[in-house]
Amino acid sequence: MNEQKQKQKELKKSVSTFAKPDKVVGVRQLLNTLLPFLLLWFLAYQSLSVSAWLAVPLAMIAGGFVVRMFIIFHDCTHGSFFKSQKANKIVGTITGIITLFPFEKWKREHNIHHATSGNLDKRGTGDIWVMTVEEYAAATFWGRLAYRLYRNPIVMFGLGPIYLFLIANRFNRKDAKRKERMNTYITNASIVAIYSLLILAIGWEAFLIIQLPILYVAGSLGIWLFYVQHQFEDSYYEDESEWDFVKAAVDGSSYYKLPKILQWVSGSIGYHHVHHLSPRVPNYHLEKAHESTPPLHKATTITLRSSLESIRFRLYDTKNKTFVTFKEVKPYLKNPSKFGMINTKRPSLQEK
Repeated sequence: MNEQKQKQKELKKSVSTFAKPDKVVGVRQLLNTLLPFLLLWFLAYQSLSVSAWLAVPLAMIAGGFVVRMFIIFHDCTHGSFFKSQKANKIVGTITGIITLFPFEKWKREHNIHHATSGNLDKRGTGDIWVMTVEEYAAATFWGRLAYRLYRNPIVMFGLGPIYLFLIANRFNRKDAKRKERMNTYITNASIVAIYSLLILAIGWEAFLIIQLPILYVAGSLGIWLFYVQHQFEDSYYEDESEWDFVKAAVDGSSYYKLPKILQWVSGSIGYHHVHHLSPRVPNYHLEKAHESTPPLHKATTITLRSSLESIRFRLYDTKNKTFVTFKEVKPYLKNPSKFGMINTKRPSLQEK
């Protein structure tokens, strides 16, 4: 056990060597994300004089750049995008306004996610709602219905962005500290001011035709990326007494192997196992950290095609250490003692 712990410590240390922000690279990434986004927004508006059917596709492409901008925001909340923490806060707040995420609020929730990812006893903050088979069996009819609705792709990826942008990101928790509250207020006020000016300048119809597809595409893609990076079949979940940070990072976070263009748009966040192992590694160093660390090559690798299978997996089976479908547990709901007998003999992602 001590030898295993030592190897894990060395693995984390080797990845941490890439936690070196580069101001030049950061500024370049900021420019090649923000400027194309603004240009696409302008072109979408100009194209309205021709046809809304031309404006909407341009807006949808701009939504991809909002995803990339969110990754910059995300790095800033970890204090990893720039060496200067003041610069991280300023850029993080500005990109948070554009992406509709309050910097301080999301920073707190996301840090909790990193500290508890895969811990069955500390679920509920900054993560996707996951029920175990036992919890689902013990739930009431309404509890099961709520969970099934939540895990429905139409609700999660269709209605999810609406809830996220209009409700979850707009209000502070009751015990939020003053700094967090003020940042959320500033973010909300800035969004209202910017949106009001744009509506006055181009009209509410033009604004909605452009901005709604941008936010919807960005929100849906963002939720999908977050979902698939932890909800794969053999992901890692353990009780508090058995939970291990390094194993949760490497075994509980996938390597989402995307085509280069999508990797660029998503800020290399597909190297999620690297990110969870060392959150201070900026997105522009994640690929290099992965390639330079052989043990990380064993992380669960998923592709665009195989990632679609994750939609089927809804409950975590703590006995077989795997995600299962609602269909697979249905025969056992009336007999909890047989949960360990659920047939989950499917080829692993690595075997595929």
